[in-house]
Amino acid sequence: MTAGETRTVIPVGGESGYHVVVGRGVAAELGDALGSAVRKVLIVHAPTLGARAAALREELSDRFEVLLAEVPDAEAGKRVEVAAFCWQILGQADFTRSDAVVGLGGGAITDLAGFVAGTWLRGVRIVQLPTTVLGMVDAAVGGKTGINTNEGKNLVGVFHAPAAVLCDLELLDTLPRNEILAGFAEIVKAGFIRYPEILDLIEADPDRATDPTSPEFRRVVELAIHMKAEVVSEDFTEQGLREILNYGHTLGHAVEHAERYQWRHGAAVSVGLAFAAELGRLSGRLSDEVADRHKRVLDLLGLPTSYPAGRWNTLLATMQRDKKARAGQLRFIVLDDLAKPTVMLAPDQSLLFAAYQEIAS
Repeated sequence: MTAGETRTVIPVGGESGYHVVVGRGVAAELGDALGSAVRKVLIVHAPTLGARAAALREELSDRFEVLLAEVPDAEAGKRVEVAAFCWQILGQADFTRSDAVVGLGGGAITDLAGFVAGTWLRGVRIVQLPTTVLGMVDAAVGGKTGINTNEGKNLVGVFHAPAAVLCDLELLDTLPRNEILAGFAEIVKAGFIRYPEILDLIEADPDRATDPTSPEFRRVVELAIHMKAEVVSEDFTEQGLREILNYGHTLGHAVEHAERYQWRHGAAVSVGLAFAAELGRLSGRLSDEVADRHKRVLDLLGLPTSYPAGRWNTLLATMQRDKKARAGQLRFIVLDDLAKPTVMLAPDQSLLFAAYQEIAS
């Protein structure tokens, strides 16, 4: 970090407490975050980040033995075969319980790296270095890791808290615009379930709110991380409060599965948020004003809010297999009002279908 740069430290409580550090240049803190007891480090990274991973290896080489694992990007990397490739590297390099893994990449990479670290020797140290908006505000924070199966998204996973999360905003400066906007679905979610200030900032000036160099961008990112940190601190293993983080995700995950993970997670969640708003409205819980605000904010960001009418039966079948369903009953997070999320248990299928018709194209 250069002189005068500020860093924000957001604590995540619970049994395995840690800090999320936000700022420009904070990737330089990786060595300290790994700690003095670590001897070997595996950096799990996307193909496009090979040069960055090699530079990190060079920077850390005086303190650690560093190995690199290049894995497929996005959801293609979240497969058991890819995890097994990483486990093979750890085994051949004789990684012990005192060694560490680093996740360098977007949300899918940090999910995979966290899962690999959480399952190797029943859990080794993991430091997350997310390189996308989605990774910073959601996937890398919270210790909820997972991989996909043919039957659905994130059906295999473990809860494994990171030792630290370093959100270096400089890593976002070269991201394509559509990649930044896709990550904003999770930020919008945080605005609706906890911090409406996020929505105000986006509506006031969507260009500044989505510019990685602006103070407005940093503010919405930090608010989204604060929301996740607060919820996770209280409910690490999703026994209660943490379930509100699934707002927009029940249908969103079904859309991802229907699209064979060719859609960005944020695009699918955006459709899920529009659906959840209609579900809240049609059930008599949510005012027209707040329901309509979902589409307005998502439209400002150029995110999708509709899905083909003929896909409903496929989506419903996928949702019924989703890990958020319990005892065969579907569960949806809906809003009673702005920043007032609640659980809707086993809604009538006619209500679900009616809500879907409101977003069908």
